[in-house]
Amino acid sequence: MTSDTPLPPGSTIGILGGGQLGRLLAIAAAELGFSVHIFAPAGDNPAIGVAEAATVADWLDETALAVFANAVDVVTYEFENIPEETVRRLAEMVSVYPGVNALAIAQDRLAEKTMATSLGLGVAPYAPIDSAADLAAAAVKLTLPAILKSRWLGYDGKGQVLIERPEDTDEAWRIVGAVPAVVESRVAFRTEISVILARGSNGETRAFDIPENRHERGILSTSTVPAAVPVVIGERAIAIAEQIAAALDYVGVLAVELFVVGEGDSAELLVNEIAPRVHNSGHWTSDACLVSQFEMHIRAIAGWPLPDPIRHSDVTMTNLIGADVEGWPELAAERGARLHLYGKSIVRPGRKMGHLNRVTPRRN
Repeated sequence: MTSDTPLPPGSTIGILGGGQLGRLLAIAAAELGFSVHIFAPAGDNPAIGVAEAATVADWLDETALAVFANAVDVVTYEFENIPEETVRRLAEMVSVYPGVNALAIAQDRLAEKTMATSLGLGVAPYAPIDSAADLAAAAVKLTLPAILKSRWLGYDGKGQVLIERPEDTDEAWRIVGAVPAVVESRVAFRTEISVILARGSNGETRAFDIPENRHERGILSTSTVPAAVPVVIGERAIAIAEQIAAALDYVGVLAVELFVVGEGDSAELLVNEIAPRVHNSGHWTSDACLVSQFEMHIRAIAGWPLPDPIRHSDVTMTNLIGADVEGWPELAAERGARLHLYGKSIVRPGRKMGHLNRVTPRRN
């Protein structure tokens, strides 16, 4: 179901997922006068603490989904590891943005790469893998080292195995779980950037300034703006994101991660991954722009105007992973920094517990 009428304040935004992105979206929605209803399975759901209502049920609970759909005016989701069937069922009853096609493609690494190549976009050399024999054959053809990635349910370095020699393939296939996968040559990129792009139902787009991203152990560590890339590279990156968003008939905030290969204006851009949601590399927008990625997403799915995401400051966003959060007293006292904590009750290694935005006056 769809509607071209903007949702008025007082309407209810339904959010699938109860994690930190749902929490930050709910806060942004409240600031625009919306109510929020969270739908999530049982677990540590910090988004519920800032929402007016919550449904705690299995993703495929048909009765609960029907009640949820009847209680909200539009539905969005905070992460892509939601059953496609859940979104399809809801879309029969209420408007859902982004659409199910965007979710299905972003869930499947092979579908992502197939879409990118069909649009004429660059990606790392890759091969689909359905068996140990497939992987052994691909390891001979592709340039090693390569990374084996499960097609579904992989994020923050999960479901990924590095292959450095052809004889490593059997063990890599076992570690990844002997499930359908994609193997891709590891790219010798100069840096990684991302595009945080908002698109309305009318096709209007707004892009934030480009962040430069640094990862540790497969998890985003920092995002710095402005990125140390030529202006023309940033413009090309945004054009790529706009092309992907148009192909998906996308509504909401879309993140596109890209590798910058080479130097200067002639550097090549390779699409790494897309995320059909607000993104960790866009968390800096809350403190360095007049409108955050979270507000922009709510505006897009509600049919509101999309303002220019004017950046007023330079910023480095640092993720607080696991025990990093225990340093909150010192971080909260740091001058020129703003601390964001997610309200999660369990601290464990590799878990995102919050982030810190270090803001300085804009230089350019």
